Amino acid sequence: MFTSSLRSALVALVASAVAAAAAPGLSLTLSGAEKVNGVDNLKVVAVVKNTGDETLTLLNDPRGPLSKLPADTFLIQHEATGASPSFTGIKAKYVPTTAAKIGKEDAFTVLAPGASVSVEHDLSAAYNFTGSGEGKYSFAAVNRFHYVHPETGAPVELYADHPEAHTSSVVGTLAVARPTLSKRASYNGCSSSRQTSLVSAASAAQSYAASTYSYTTGHTASTTRFTTWFGTYTAAHHSTIQTHFSNLNGNTYSSFTYDCTCTESGTYAYVYPDTFGTIYLCGAFWDAPTTGTDSKGGTLIHESSHFTKNAGTQDYEYGQTNAKALAKSDSSEAIMNADNHEYYAENNPSLS
Repeated sequence: MFTSSLRSALVALVASAVAAAAAPGLSLTLSGAEKVNGVDNLKVVAVVKNTGDETLTLLNDPRGPLSKLPADTFLIQHEATGASPSFTGIKAKYVPTTAAKIGKEDAFTVLAPGASVSVEHDLSAAYNFTGSGEGKYSFAAVNRFHYVHPETGAPVELYADHPEAHTSSVVGTLAVARPTLSKRASYNGCSSSRQTSLVSAASAAQSYAASTYSYTTGHTASTTRFTTWFGTYTAAHHSTIQTHFSNLNGNTYSSFTYDCTCTESGTYAYVYPDTFGTIYLCGAFWDAPTTGTDSKGGTLIHESSHFTKNAGTQDYEYGQTNAKALAKSDSSEAIMNADNHEYYAENNPSLS
């Protein structure tokens, strides 16, 4: 006969074993040609496999290998010199909690246990090898994923096993030119209703930039609003943010070029940081409010902060929760994170 303590121990052991058996898992491997002549032929295939015991609904984060957008998804190093190619691709606004609520198929990749998906990436669209030169390179990929929790619907972080890098020798042409939009066009592929929406969004962004610059200039000591989004107050960090919003306030958002041809339903928008004044709008942007958290106006602030001319921000973290956590853990990254700039400007809920 089992004692009550032994029975409890066995129940706990079984529960632990069931939990372990149901633990989600992913693997990530890269493949491609061993040698390519010209970066226009530099293609890397990322294979993501569900190694766990439950079906996973994975978000197609633009920063990760499930998305074909030319983001900074890969760590690339010249094996002889350690040099890396210049990143020339996009920086995007993406919020996992928003993407998790979108019911469109292109926002997700669903993998049953044992199933895998292969995604080919054209690295010439995101990297310029001119500075790092010809030679043998190693390629690794971002292995941070989010899956949608089957009960709560919330995104859950999951890291894939990524055992080894892919290697390939690159010779010949080391960069390709990127097509650019005509500066004479204010809109590309935007319907009349979307153009109207963008007029309101540009006006909201202009107001956000002006009011946030005024607030930052007028508050030269620690405030709740500043520390919430940028961490411990220092004069140097305040100066950085003041400069960023001085630049953002100097933009004329109504004169930007807006491209509405992006079909990524889970992504808000993206830019090429060195192509000042051109913003590409994607599916999540059109469902956003004009002002408020993760708004259209705030999205334009986010994307404009990516422009090298304004601030050259990165996408270390996405979403309010992660942006707040970043401010607490690494203020030096927070002052260079685009979402922290957006939430500081949107100031919703309002902080003094």
